[in-house]
Amino acid sequence: MGSACIKVTKYFLFLFNLLFFVLGAVILGFGVWILADRSSFISVLQTSSTSLKVGAYVFIGVGGFTMLMGFLGCIGAVNEVRCLLGMYFAFLLLILIAQVTAGVLFYFNMGKLKQEMGSIVTKLIQNYTDGHEDSLQEAWDYVQAQVKCCGWVSFYNWTENAELMNRINITYPCSCENKSEDDSSLLPQTGFCEAPVGNGTQSSNNPDDWPVYKEGCMDKVQAWLQENLGVILGVCVGIAVIELLGMLLSIFLCRHVHSEDYSKVPKY
Repeated sequence: MGSACIKVTKYFLFLFNLLFFVLGAVILGFGVWILADRSSFISVLQTSSTSLKVGAYVFIGVGGFTMLMGFLGCIGAVNEVRCLLGMYFAFLLLILIAQVTAGVLFYFNMGKLKQEMGSIVTKLIQNYTDGHEDSLQEAWDYVQAQVKCCGWVSFYNWTENAELMNRINITYPCSCENKSEDDSSLLPQTGFCEAPVGNGTQSSNNPDDWPVYKEGCMDKVQAWLQENLGVILGVCVGIAVIELLGMLLSIFLCRHVHSEDYSKVPKY
C-alpha cells in the first residue's frame, strides 16, 4: 500500500511540475510581450516608463527560473532523488515569497503607475509633431483609433499642442476622427488632418468643431488594464496553488524516499 501511494505521489508530482513548467513559459512570454509590443498603449508606456521595463525583465527572470524548477522537479520526482526534491522545495518557497512580495508592491503602486501613465501621454500629446516618424506617436495613434477615444482625459488635451492650435483652418488629430463602423477595420491615420472648408469663413481652429471622439482614453485604458490584470492575477493565483501542491507532494515524497541512487540522474 505504501509503495503504491509513493508511486501515485511521484507521478502526480511529475504532472504538477509539467504544468508548472508550462505556466512558467506563460510568465516568460508575458514579459517578452511587454518588451516587444509595438501596437498598443503598452508600447507608449514601456518606452518611457522605467518601472514597466524592470517589471518585464522580472517577469522574464521569474518565468525562466520557474521553468527550470519545473524541469528539476520532474527529474527529482521520476528518479526519486532526495537532494533534488529538497532543492526543489526550497526554491519553490523562495519563488512563492517573491511572488507575494511583488504582488503587494504592485498593488500599492497602482496609483503611481496610473499617474505616470497620465504624465507620459500628456507629454506625448504636447510634443506630437505632424509628419514626424516616431514609434511612440504611431503607438498612441493606434490606441486612439482602436479604442475610439481622443486625448487622455478628453479631446481637449490636444489643445495643449502648440503646432495643432496654430493652424488657421479646422485641423485635428487624424487618429481621433470619429469614423463609422464600416471604416473601423482600416489602418489608423497619423499626423493632423484638415477638415473640408465649408461655406462659412473659418478664422480659428476651434476644438469644438473637430469631428473626433469626445471621450478621453484614460477610462478605457484603465478598464483594459483591469480586465488584463484579472487574467494576470488569475494566472498568478493558479501558479501559487500549483506551487503549494508541489511543495506538499515534494515533502511527502522526500520523507518516504529512504535511499537514493544518483546513477538514476541523467548525465549530459
